[in-house]
Amino acid sequence: MAMPASEIEALIRAAIPDAQVTIEDLAGDGDHYAAKVVSATFRGIPRVRQHQIVYAALQGRMGGALHALALQTSAPD
Repeated sequence: MAMPASEIEALIRAAIPDAQVTIEDLAGDGDHYAAKVVSATFRGIPRVRQHQIVYAALQGRMGGALHALALQTSAPD
């Protein structure tokens, strides 16, 4: 079952309100996405922990409704 990009973005924004989120459907199938998430929340936090925060925002949908997510996270400049 595919997951729309708008739902991914909404989940991330709900958990990280200041996030700038860009979602790209890599295969056109609604299952393989790339996401860039920029948030002040990430400042001073290791990249692995940043990714964990985003995955937590997806509320267990990774591996189910959402098959693959190439994730790029950072704090604003």
